[in-house]
Amino acid sequence: MSFLKKQWANVVEWEEFRDDMIFWKWSNREIKKGSKLIIRPGQDAIFLYNGKIEGIFQDEGEYDIESQIIPFLSTLKGFKFGFNSGMRAEVLFVNTKEFTVKWGTKNAVLIPTQELPGGMPIRANGTFHFKVNDYIALIDKIAGIKDSYLVEDVKLRIISILDQLLMKWISKEGKDMFNLQANAFDIAKGIQEDLDMEVMDSGMTITGFTIMSFNYPEEIQNMITKTASHSMIGDLNKYQQVSMVDGISSGKVKGGGVASDMAGMMMGMNVANQMMQNMNQNQSGSKNGLKPNFCPNCGQKTGDANFCPNCGQKLI
Repeated sequence: MSFLKKQWANVVEWEEFRDDMIFWKWSNREIKKGSKLIIRPGQDAIFLYNGKIEGIFQDEGEYDIESQIIPFLSTLKGFKFGFNSGMRAEVLFVNTKEFTVKWGTKNAVLIPTQELPGGMPIRANGTFHFKVNDYIALIDKIAGIKDSYLVEDVKLRIISILDQLLMKWISKEGKDMFNLQANAFDIAKGIQEDLDMEVMDSGMTITGFTIMSFNYPEEIQNMITKTASHSMIGDLNKYQQVSMVDGISSGKVKGGGVASDMAGMMMGMNVANQMMQNMNQNQSGSKNGLKPNFCPNCGQKTGDANFCPNCGQKLI
């Protein structure tokens, strides 16, 4: 008799478990007397009967279905196993962990901008996170017609609308097209909200969305880098002086010493002109009743004094 019991009994467990599988359905088999249910860490088991949820079991462990599971099922709690009769039910195993997925645009997204009539071609990459949070919606929209569901299925769904969402949130509120990384957090936050609305009806939620980097075409990236370096210099005269010094020190300015001497003379003249302008401004300031920064008589720095601390010259 024990041999027959072993023959009839079965083990209800996630037989095809994969780390990237969101759910798997145990179905098309009859549960016999003496059968066991095994729930492993990170899994929930949902008993389904005629497509409806009968019970949800979340604690890991091994359970005797007749004595520990059936008494808690909604409409089957009075079910009695006979000698030859079993119970036909489905058990949906759900992976409860939060999934992390890397994403990247396959093609450049053309973002409308005044600077480029055809649009700014931009690529981006990052990660998003999601998990199952509504079993009723999951069964109604997906698990009711599928026996399993993979992370790749969700990724394909997300990628299919990501270009439009990138275009929407990059274009919103006039984001600086040449410095999108500075606005990456706000753009990602907006995209996450839209993606969450997209998958909500399927029983899932987007728990995080990040943009690691934006990538421009090489020629545009070179232009951005060049513009940034010029803006760091600020003043064109200073930029010319720095460029000249770099040329001399690197040996690019050559010519038997003559070219270097000429470059040095030009730099000296520029510095002298700048000093003369500063002196004129100081003297002009003194004439207008404004206290100069340097004494017009001896050149000593004056500070807040009304008379030069070096020669006694009246400053106002």
